[in-house]
Amino acid sequence: MTASSSALSALLKKSTLDDHEQILDACNKTLKSSKSDPEAQHVKLVALLKLDRYEEAVQSAETAGDSLRRTAQLEYAYALYKTGRLKEAVAISSEIQSRGASHLEAQARYRLEDSLATSELYQRLRNAHDESEGYDLHVNQGAIDAQAQWIGVADVRSIRRPGREDLEAFETAYNAACGSIAREEYTQAEMLLKRAKELCRHSEDLTDQQKRDELIPITVQQLYVLLCLGKSAEAEAVASEIIIEDASDLSTRHIAQNNLLVTRGLDNTFLAYKQFHATDKIPSNDKLFSFQSAPLTSNQATLDLRAFKFDGLKSSRHIPGKSDTPSDEFISSCSKAAAVAGNGTGKAAIRKILSLLEKQPKDIGIIVTLVQLYMLNGDSTSAVELMEDFLKRLEQSAVEHEQKTRFNPVLVSLMISLYKHRDQKSHVKKELAKAAAYWRTQPNPPASLLTAAGVSLLESHDEADAKLASEIFARLKEQLPNDKATAAGYVASHAAAGSSQLKSDIDKLTPVEDLVRDVDVGSIEQAGIPQSSNALAIAQLGRSKKRGAPEAGEGKAKRIRKSRLPKDFDENKKPDPERWLPMKDRSYYRPPKGKKRAKRGGDTQGGVVNEDLNVDAKPAAPVASASGGNKKKKGKGRK
Repeated sequence: MTASSSALSALLKKSTLDDHEQILDACNKTLKSSKSDPEAQHVKLVALLKLDRYEEAVQSAETAGDSLRRTAQLEYAYALYKTGRLKEAVAISSEIQSRGASHLEAQARYRLEDSLATSELYQRLRNAHDESEGYDLHVNQGAIDAQAQWIGVADVRSIRRPGREDLEAFETAYNAACGSIAREEYTQAEMLLKRAKELCRHSEDLTDQQKRDELIPITVQQLYVLLCLGKSAEAEAVASEIIIEDASDLSTRHIAQNNLLVTRGLDNTFLAYKQFHATDKIPSNDKLFSFQSAPLTSNQATLDLRAFKFDGLKSSRHIPGKSDTPSDEFISSCSKAAAVAGNGTGKAAIRKILSLLEKQPKDIGIIVTLVQLYMLNGDSTSAVELMEDFLKRLEQSAVEHEQKTRFNPVLVSLMISLYKHRDQKSHVKKELAKAAAYWRTQPNPPASLLTAAGVSLLESHDEADAKLASEIFARLKEQLPNDKATAAGYVASHAAAGSSQLKSDIDKLTPVEDLVRDVDVGSIEQAGIPQSSNALAIAQLGRSKKRGAPEAGEGKAKRIRKSRLPKDFDENKKPDPERWLPMKDRSYYRPPKGKKRAKRGGDTQGGVVNEDLNVDAKPAAPVASASGGNKKKKGKGRK
């Protein structure tokens, strides 16, 4: 060991946990005389981490070389995690066999929204039976469960509903509220957030500053829930509690600023644009989750369009498949298309976006924008043809990513909505059947899409469709064993199996007696056959247009215009009652005599046919005259 290293070791023995600046100065002095001293490099890296100087820690580890990164793998991985280089942190920490490295890997994967892998890591940590970490692991698992539901990868069977134990601490109550928000159970979330605020305010383990730091995200989340519930007055009261400057992280500040703008509803677009961008740019180490960034990106694009920032949106570099999240990529594409059209909605705007589509034929945002404009202009035919061509191109693609995009629930729902608008029921069934056939082979299929496909196929009389419906509901039964809609579909699709085999599923359904308990059968029979709304409207329209003949002594007779009367009309003369009959059928008709009668005798159209005439006989061919009577006479002077 060199002299400088001995001096550093002596200093470290005398130092306390609070003098990291002094330790860092000693390491720098040692490294000036011996740049490759491994102990000094390692101590410097730890000191920088203790001082929260993470960028310098990463730079120091990378400058020192591979030897330090192998010796201080955990410290280097932690520095990468704190600077937002999450994938590198996962790669390094996953190779380290230690409990601390597992915690670090779980945190990095959580930030990367890899919920399933994170949950497996925490399960392994819980199995190690470290009682000192029991509460922390429980809190972190609650956050993971909420995230999995937000991004749509949670197994429905493993979703845990809030229990009594979640109401004992503000962290667990907050995570349970986030899970309720992900399931759109806002009333329950409101109750849990109120409980979380109360527990946080009365916590004896937190300082006043720590309470302010914890209350900001809880209050911002509460404001979001109240806005979703439409409780404007309560939302304004909660908004008055939020002091944006109290938020320690910029991501929370940005979300709070957005929700406050929504609450206040500024009419001045340019003032709203200014306030939206008032917060500083979010650094990479405080990156938003996808379910947070999507609405913020959408709001930013909307404000840019309303503020006529077309050039900025059109010049934004958007490469399909290279954006941070698919939602951000989609929003960027839609806003760029709208900017190219200059916020227009007419045919001129459609032509401009079509020229953009020629350059990017597989851009979903451009396709959806065009479909919306077509529908706004009443051209549903072009909208359907555009979507069908686009989906066909994706379906024929050999790229796996494009195959998954083809059956994205959002695109399938859009296609079905267009078909329903045009009342193309057979096309709806085919589209749902295609989507169901694809998602049955994929993990975590969208339950709502499979349910819709199964219901549609049950309405068909084709045996193949019925078989597919039974397979779909069998898969849904495994995924949602306690769902009543799934149980009903399973019973309906497996009715041929007999009620004895379906008894457990039938017991989950509401009994028929309970469903018809409040139905008055007598009044229904007395009311007769119900008519559709269209039939009732037509009948009402007919009654409103028709007028009955006036009865005796009621009103005046309808006056007939002179233009409708014959020229020799005499209102004092009684009209001929047989004037509507043909002349030959009138009682006073007498046929003409003599030559006129002979000329008219052969005309039987409209009259009585003479049965002596052979009307079925075919005309005979003329017989050639032997005397040459049919020959033409020769002209004079010719021989």
